[in-house]
Amino acid sequence: MTLRLGAAQMFIADSLAVNEATILRLAGEAAGRGVELLAFPEMGLTGYNPAVLGRPGFKEELKGSLDRIARAAADLGVGLIVGRAEFAGERLFNTASVFLPDGSVHNYRKIHLTDAEARYFTPGAGHLVFNYNGEKFGVIICRDQNYPELARQIAGEGTRALFILAAHYYQPGEARWKLPKNRALPIARAVENHCYVILANAVGSHIGMVSLGNSLIADPDGGLVVMADEASETLLTCDLPEGTT
Repeated sequence: MTLRLGAAQMFIADSLAVNEATILRLAGEAAGRGVELLAFPEMGLTGYNPAVLGRPGFKEELKGSLDRIARAAADLGVGLIVGRAEFAGERLFNTASVFLPDGSVHNYRKIHLTDAEARYFTPGAGHLVFNYNGEKFGVIICRDQNYPELARQIAGEGTRALFILAAHYYQPGEARWKLPKNRALPIARAVENHCYVILANAVGSHIGMVSLGNSLIADPDGGLVVMADEASETLLTCDLPEGTT
């Protein structure tokens, strides 16, 4: 029996409600396609806008949104990997939350922050490997892909696939010339660790910058299974073979 994995390429709005609706809509569509584990982009639920994240009542709204996403994972029977801001006391983390249909939740906090992020976020301190439907999976976030030792550590625990949540927002010129790098690194991580790599990237404009999509799935030999375009909200899927890569 194969396991169908997916990546959702989505627009990120300056609205928690809009982003939640997008995530739930794409999750429902993925369930209809037989996807069992689906990743969304980095900070896909909350976005990065400080005016939104600092709005009075936002933390309470976020809790309600996370509860609804957890219920959707259970109702749809689909594991959902959602990027979002995490508030922990006075600290703010760039976090990926894994909601599994059995009600369990796993969190990974981004370790390798950009200089711009470091003004707001606290770096995470450990990696994540989780079990789902008899297989092991890992999650990293965006710039973490630049550090092969992190992917190697995760793969060393027997993971079949590594999910990368990304939001490659740059000024337009930089977004264009960084496309080859951001395409090559997930493929390199797949080859080095002989595992599937699923990159879910944002698309469109946000916080005055642009992300050019190109979400992708690479197989353990570095083959590009499928890749999205640079402008569309879309779902990518692949079937994880049983037993061996």
